[in-house]
Amino acid sequence: MIINKSNLTNLNTGFKTTFRNAFAGVALNYTRIATVVPSSTSIETYAWLGDFAGMREWIGDRHRKNLSVEGYTLANRLFEDTVEVPRTAIEDDQYGIYSPAIGMMATAAAEHPEQLVFVEGLPGGFSAKCFDGQNFFDTDHPVMVDGEEISVSNMQAGANTPWYLLCTKRPVKPFIYQDRVKPELIIHDDPATSESVFERDKFTYGTRSRGAAGYAFWQMAFGSKADLTAANFEAARLAMMSLKGNNGRPLGIVPDLLVIPPSLEKKADEILSVQRLANGADNPNYKKVEILNSPWLA
Repeated sequence: MIINKSNLTNLNTGFKTTFRNAFAGVALNYTRIATVVPSSTSIETYAWLGDFAGMREWIGDRHRKNLSVEGYTLANRLFEDTVEVPRTAIEDDQYGIYSPAIGMMATAAAEHPEQLVFVEGLPGGFSAKCFDGQNFFDTDHPVMVDGEEISVSNMQAGANTPWYLLCTKRPVKPFIYQDRVKPELIIHDDPATSESVFERDKFTYGTRSRGAAGYAFWQMAFGSKADLTAANFEAARLAMMSLKGNNGRPLGIVPDLLVIPPSLEKKADEILSVQRLANGADNPNYKKVEILNSPWLA
């Protein structure tokens, strides 16, 4: 192929189409457990996380919640992925063999929020702080009940493979994916101006994005490092459904999703997917929640 503006435009149109189609074809799960928040600056502050919303009888003046300016903050991060195509491959009409590389780059870009939420966010919750200054999964979340501060737990300790019980049916989900700049295909192929073409005789194709994953309400998530058994599942579910807010009223949280790594699939199915127990009795946990078996947790 002759390297000129017209031919490069046609080539890039094809690569961009490959990128768009591959990006759009990726099945994603992170939006099931994370609220996607558009971001317009380098750091976002989530002051509203300081108090779980709740109605009260209106007697006298309104009760104004004090949403602190010093709220939970989440800084956007910068990410990139880059491939190079030899100029000689373009000249020799071999560029078609690089289309799969463009498609794989698009797939990786689309899946990147999955990695931030599932690979970093979920297991990181045992050591990363949330809005109340405690680890997201912790035994000592402070809650005011009847004028007294008590410690509330949303985790089970242990040395086993972690699993997670979540409430995902409310407008705010347990996790946050902060979307600052969406991925796009960036092309450097101008022989007259591109450094990579001049110095290395290669055309460069890359993506960049900005974003971050963080934590919303700890009350909507329960993390466990205990063995995944019916008893531990039931205890985690009861703990979530028994939660009360700072006003002492029940929060009404009902978990609906069990997130597991592939290694726990059999145990999860035994607890939630069989109608009869080994002794022939009805399984009280049958389909109590949905199972999300995530390969990102492997």
